[in-house]
Amino acid sequence: MRTHLAPASQAFATSSARAASRRLYIWTPRCSSVRPITWILKLRPDGAASPTMPRHYCLRQFHNRPCLTSVSPGNGSIFQHCGFKARAGTPGAGTIAQVATSEVSNMAGGDQDPGQAKSRRQRPTALDLFAGAGGLTQGLRQSGFRVVGAVELNALAAETYRLNHKRVRMWNADIRKLDAHKAMASLGLAPGELGLLAGCPPCQGFSNLRTLNRSRAVADERNDLVFDYLRFVAAFQPKAVLLENVPALADDVRMEQLVEGLTSLGYPAEGGYAILNAANFGVPQRRQRLVLLVGRDGHFAAPKPQLARTVRNAIGRLVSPGNSGDPLHDLPERRSQKVLDLIRKIPLDGGSRTDLDLTEQLECHTRTTGFRDVYGRMAWDKPAPTITTGCHNPSRGRFLHPSEHRAITMREAALLQTFPMGYKFSLKGGKEGVAAMIGNAIPPRFVAAHTREAARVLQ
Repeated sequence: MRTHLAPASQAFATSSARAASRRLYIWTPRCSSVRPITWILKLRPDGAASPTMPRHYCLRQFHNRPCLTSVSPGNGSIFQHCGFKARAGTPGAGTIAQVATSEVSNMAGGDQDPGQAKSRRQRPTALDLFAGAGGLTQGLRQSGFRVVGAVELNALAAETYRLNHKRVRMWNADIRKLDAHKAMASLGLAPGELGLLAGCPPCQGFSNLRTLNRSRAVADERNDLVFDYLRFVAAFQPKAVLLENVPALADDVRMEQLVEGLTSLGYPAEGGYAILNAANFGVPQRRQRLVLLVGRDGHFAAPKPQLARTVRNAIGRLVSPGNSGDPLHDLPERRSQKVLDLIRKIPLDGGSRTDLDLTEQLECHTRTTGFRDVYGRMAWDKPAPTITTGCHNPSRGRFLHPSEHRAITMREAALLQTFPMGYKFSLKGGKEGVAAMIGNAIPPRFVAAHTREAARVLQ
């Protein structure tokens, strides 16, 4: 059975190491201890145990504990280290697990850098519920958290998540059918050990277009998922909780019930949430969100507002799409000639269809005075409008490029949501599938701004 070890950061650095056998083996002997001793054996090509190891090595595993902080050539073929915590999947008594050398890093200077080991151990852990494509996880990682698990129902979003967060345990499952206690056990955690439980329950049921003039109880089964979030809080008993959603949740009776539930579990959530504009926290986009962040010991210090970032800051240096070499940027755009002609007439840098004479607008637009952002251009030196699931289509909002006669690309949409340039998205669902993942995401920079202080406190 292969152990769950993280890839090594570098390969063997010496010729002696490269010439040595290409496998290491880990064996866990019988031991009644909760933290059993783990033995490391180096085998020669003939299968016999080698009396020495050519250098000092470090094995790393997911739970933020070095398997082997330092190993020196010792007596015979066995090297002892007691810092490896057994968990589900660890070989049992008398069994041998094979570890490829790509998972072993040479510690050229001998022992692992104490500062690096300390930094890895001190990073607080987090669990991401309703993870989507990984925007929340990306922000948590940027602020200093180590995300150990994630739950996401949508297969396309879960695939995208895995492309970017390979070391995180992902449950591609319906959270309503997921046992929180079993999930906690599979992560090797006990109640109270998790640093932060974070989540953004699906918010389409709370959107302003569906709340029927903001009635307090909206009939949408997705809205009850906030109680599954509460169920996980009760099971994990984390040191802090984070919930992000659309502002309309504040007007729903479920928010009152959620606050009461969190308070009864020891999290003083009353007055612990606010409605904030992401544009005030380094996101080049106007996006109103409800944020609840509270720890067992009370509220965390609020982040200071940041200088506004603009569309130009986010996408101004990108080359035109088509032959950029970035599949996400080069996804083709298909429009009728009539629509293309309309787009060319829209004034550059913030122009709108309403700037045109009625005779130049589409007939359907002349019959309404609403949805004024439809077929509008973004302005270079202002934040973008809210990036939604329709961001690939100018008929769904102000999603035309400021100076080119086209809608923004999916890479541009991702950058406006503050995903890193190299963030990968599964293209199996086509452009609409990508747009849905990007539009439903939480801007990572927004998350990082609000959780940086929590990460510092929870270290």
